[in-house]
Order: sequence, then C-alpha cells, then structure tokens
Amino acid sequence: MKSIVCFGDSNTWGYDPIAKQRYDRDTRWTGRLQSALGDAYHVIEEGLNGRTTVWEDPLEEGRCGKTYLYPCLQTHKPIDLVILMLGTNDLKKRFDVSAEDIVKGAEQLIKMIGTSESGRDDEAPDILLVAPSVIKEIEEFEIMFSGGREKSKEFSQRYKELAQSYKCHFLDTNTIMSVSDADGIHYEPEAHQALAMKLCKMIKGIIIQ
Repeated sequence: MKSIVCFGDSNTWGYDPIAKQRYDRDTRWTGRLQSALGDAYHVIEEGLNGRTTVWEDPLEEGRCGKTYLYPCLQTHKPIDLVILMLGTNDLKKRFDVSAEDIVKGAEQLIKMIGTSESGRDDEAPDILLVAPSVIKEIEEFEIMFSGGREKSKEFSQRYKELAQSYKCHFLDTNTIMSVSDADGIHYEPEAHQALAMKLCKMIKGIIIQ
C-alpha cells in the first residue's frame, strides 16, 4: 500500500464556507481522492484550520506548519508522497509578510521533507507542491486578509518556480478551480471534487504500483 500525506490548512481539513463547519469525508477532497485511488493507496489527512508555513500565530496556538511537520512525517513513515498545500493563512494582515517570504516559508518545508528520511528505505518521499487559489477579499475575512488578494496572485508563478528548483511535482489550483464567493477563502464541493480528480490522475503517474 502506498502512503500519501496531505499537509495543509483548512482547505485540506475541509472547512465549509457556507455551513461554517467541516465537510463530511465523502465531500472533502482528501476523502474523494481516497475513493478515486482505491485500496492500494492510503490517503492521510493532515489539515489544520489556520495553519501557516513557518509563522507562529500570536492569536492562535499550534498553527505553525514548520513546528509540526517533522513529527508528522515521522508518525506516518514510510511515506511515498507528501502533498503540500499551504500559504493562504500566511496572507493574513497580522503577519505582514510578502509573497516572496511566503514562498520562502514553503521552501523551508520542502527542505525539511527532503531531509526527513521519512520515505521508503529512509529516503525522501516525493513532494507534490500545490499553489493555493487566489483569494477574494469579501466580507467575512476582508479585514483579516486585507491586501492578501494581490499577494495570492503571485503564488501560481512563484510556487511553480519553487517546485522546479527542488524537482517537486506541481499543481496550480487556479487552473482547475477557485475559492467560494461565500467567504473568498475556502472551497465548495465542486472544487473539492475537481482537486481530487486532478490529483488522482497526477498521483497515478508519480507513484507506480
């Protein structure tokens, strides 16, 4: 059985922008991905609301991805593939960081995965870097993410370049889906389905049974 760790934020956790609660497993992209891949694969959900790449949140404890990543990898070892989709929460106004710095945060996580020996035979697992979708500054999160939309527009190209630098597999979510108009940050069921199907196709090309 091949193991896939999905390391992300609330869009991996499965936050419903309309109901303001968690989607059930059959709706979340991770659950749909598991169903699409079948029993030969084990999809491991590691999503957390508010998770950043490397920033400690002064208002919400335990949200720093860098702090949790290493024990997460060792917990699920051996891992064949890590799907890394973070960066949206780094856009929060209280962090006051540039798009360039957010990408550098993602780079630190890639380096950690690459040296973690959490893959098969103590090698590094494959990495699939996912560029988060451009956000919309509307109502509910407008103040919290003020100025974030313009920065998020840079993710597509900057994450692509980062993936190329470290020979990671890459997916730009903006090519297949967008965030909900309900809150401008999270994905609706159709987007979860689109992401799951795209990832399924990619994974079968990455992990050869």
